[in-house]
Amino acid sequence: MKKVWHKLKKRWGIQSDFQVLIILLVFAITGMTSLEVSHAFLDFIGLTKENFVDSLFGNTLYYTCRIMSILIVYKFILIIVGTLFGQFKFFWNFIKRFLRIFGFGRLFN
Repeated sequence: MKKVWHKLKKRWGIQSDFQVLIILLVFAITGMTSLEVSHAFLDFIGLTKENFVDSLFGNTLYYTCRIMSILIVYKFILIIVGTLFGQFKFFWNFIKRFLRIFGFGRLFN
């Protein structure tokens, strides 16, 4: 476990064990929260699983919409929760790296 812990510190460029703990806590809170918020948002706009039952590839369409909404909501919640825990800079850089991977790097130049 210590090996993994030190590998995370090195990869993330941080020195403090406490900061690693905070970052992992933020990831956990954000993951659980984004699932709930995404589900509530899809229900609010009327995209429930029952709406896709009659269509061809109904489950696939529903879960594609659900996964896309989770990914979008996750980014916003990650910044909010990260900021509340005093880690805005780390999570902002994390999200910028993620968006560059998906071709949105020009937004941050």
